[in-house]
Amino acid sequence: MELTKKTHACVRLEKDGSTLVIDPGLFGEADDAVGADAILVTHEHPDHFAEDRLRAALEANPGAEIWTLRSVADQIAAAFPGRVHTVGNGDAFTAAGFDVRVYGELHAVIHPDLPRITNVGFLVDGSVFHPGDALTVPDHPVDTLLLPVMAPWSKVSEVIDYVREVKPQRTIDVHDALLTDLARPVYDTHLTNLSGAEHLRLAPGDGTGL
Repeated sequence: MELTKKTHACVRLEKDGSTLVIDPGLFGEADDAVGADAILVTHEHPDHFAEDRLRAALEANPGAEIWTLRSVADQIAAAFPGRVHTVGNGDAFTAAGFDVRVYGELHAVIHPDLPRITNVGFLVDGSVFHPGDALTVPDHPVDTLLLPVMAPWSKVSEVIDYVREVKPQRTIDVHDALLTDLARPVYDTHLTNLSGAEHLRLAPGDGTGL
């Protein structure tokens, strides 16, 4: 499986000629989801879910399908009958040849005064876990954790402790568009020295084999 990092929370996974895209949102490139055979969306925030871009991807590839939680599915399913699938915690399915399990229910707390929305994470092929905007710990070993390194709802100590709890072999930074170049070395150093896992940071467009 090949992983390509896109801007912010989005990644593309490729295997056996099929492409799966997770969280092609507004912070990324407009064509992040184009060419995908399967698209997974963790929650409704616009940096993860861009309705017009999903519509463009489904129109470009009549065989493409989406798996997501109800709050997103309800916004797009009517236009693409049978191609938008609602999933939740504990579900398992196959998408374009990728085996996917769903974990989690709620977005991390941004502030107690703000209502929490729903959020799910996706474990792909029993190996790569994208938690969306939550620090969900799956009940399955994780080889590669797509780590939300910087967000309004987290601090670096929580990110480090999350890696320690999941115990992946490696982490790859996601949710990093708001992290400045000045701050990146600080995060890199702490995650490398304290998390207990190999830490990788990829620039948008860069890829790695898994």
